[in-house]
Amino acid sequence: MVLASYGEIFIEDLARYGHIISGITWIGLLYYFNFAQTPAFNSFEAPARNEAFAKLVPRAIWWFRYAALATLLFGLLLFGLYSGGDNQPYDGMKSGQVVAIVTGIIFALVMFANVWLVIWPAQRRAIANAKNVLAGGEADAGLPPLMRRAATASRTNTFLSIAMLFFMVGAAHLFADAHWNTIIGGEVAIGEGGKRVLWYLITIVVAGVAEAIALKAPPVGSSLSKHLDDHKITIASGFALTVVLYVLMDAIF
Repeated sequence: MVLASYGEIFIEDLARYGHIISGITWIGLLYYFNFAQTPAFNSFEAPARNEAFAKLVPRAIWWFRYAALATLLFGLLLFGLYSGGDNQPYDGMKSGQVVAIVTGIIFALVMFANVWLVIWPAQRRAIANAKNVLAGGEADAGLPPLMRRAATASRTNTFLSIAMLFFMVGAAHLFADAHWNTIIGGEVAIGEGGKRVLWYLITIVVAGVAEAIALKAPPVGSSLSKHLDDHKITIASGFALTVVLYVLMDAIF
């Protein structure tokens, strides 16, 4: 029994640490791409940009996408460990911590899908195009629309990440206190089931609308993509979304 207990603690600690390390790598590279690389690449001449795409981007995008995968897998493992068994923090799935974590998970799943299904395919084609051009070949004429969609998806990930991190980190701090939890039916809960369903629906709608705009990839300057066309506006919009969600959550519960 003691060995089993130590084993469970080890797996839980490994999952938590792996989730933190891979999450830092994923979001750190996301911010690097949006705050540093993209603005810099926009100022490069075509030969220099192709050289960077051929030699720098493949390495960065490898770490980026696999950090996203590791973050998801470690996170799901950790959530599963916390959700099962007796006297676990997430037992009952009704506490303020759970609502905050699931809110973060919804945003993170959209972000993960963008990495692997939108950003990576476009970047892979851009890398191949850069290598081909450097070798003397013709540029890929069909690449610009794909890169625009990848850009709006990446900025959408930045936009959602600010709220996602707030709820993920807040689960262990802010949403664990008495303000967010009451005793309902003998269990600690953030509110009645109907309120939780309403909150999750709001979260899904917010994530869905953001993703729909990203996949539509409106042209630069469109009213739909103003929050995506400049990384400073994206950051401000992400914090504004977080404040709105926090106030709305407080009003619902």
